[in-house]
Amino acid sequence: MPALETARLLLRRWRESDREPFARINADPRVMEFFPACLRREESDRLIDRAEAHFDIHGFGPFAAELGASGELVGFVGLVVPQFEAYFTPCVEIGWRLGAAYWNQGLATEGARAVVDYAFGPLGLRELVSFTVPANVRSVHVMEKIGMTYDGAFDHPRLPEGHRLRRHLLYRKAAAAVR
Repeated sequence: MPALETARLLLRRWRESDREPFARINADPRVMEFFPACLRREESDRLIDRAEAHFDIHGFGPFAAELGASGELVGFVGLVVPQFEAYFTPCVEIGWRLGAAYWNQGLATEGARAVVDYAFGPLGLRELVSFTVPANVRSVHVMEKIGMTYDGAFDHPRLPEGHRLRRHLLYRKAAAAVR
């Protein structure tokens, strides 16, 4: 599994040393505002374990994202196969989660562009989706900057009826629309 390099990021497989900084990111209420809850250390560690298993099963996954200059973990950017049923599944989702200290610097967009190129190039995928709650304008902005287009809304099947985060916006990008 190759690492992906951008001007400022190294997107790579996860290391044991990523667990502590990733746990801090997942425990930050700002970062987790549009998720049901912050993650405890054990939950964050299981997320890394699932990411690594996803690479082994599918040949791709959510890359650990580090700053190339310092080696500091900033979060993740990558691909996952969602494990729920909806009208648009099965599919491959592109997603990202960065620590709040790294927001508004274009890092999510930079990493996502590299992942899109990888998905439609070497992996040969035909389409990517991404989704988030309507209030998550930062992620919607990244989706739009990488050329994704709005394709409607859906209720996330893993969240109960009436949950404040149940409604999601769906964005898509086809391989033919890479550039």
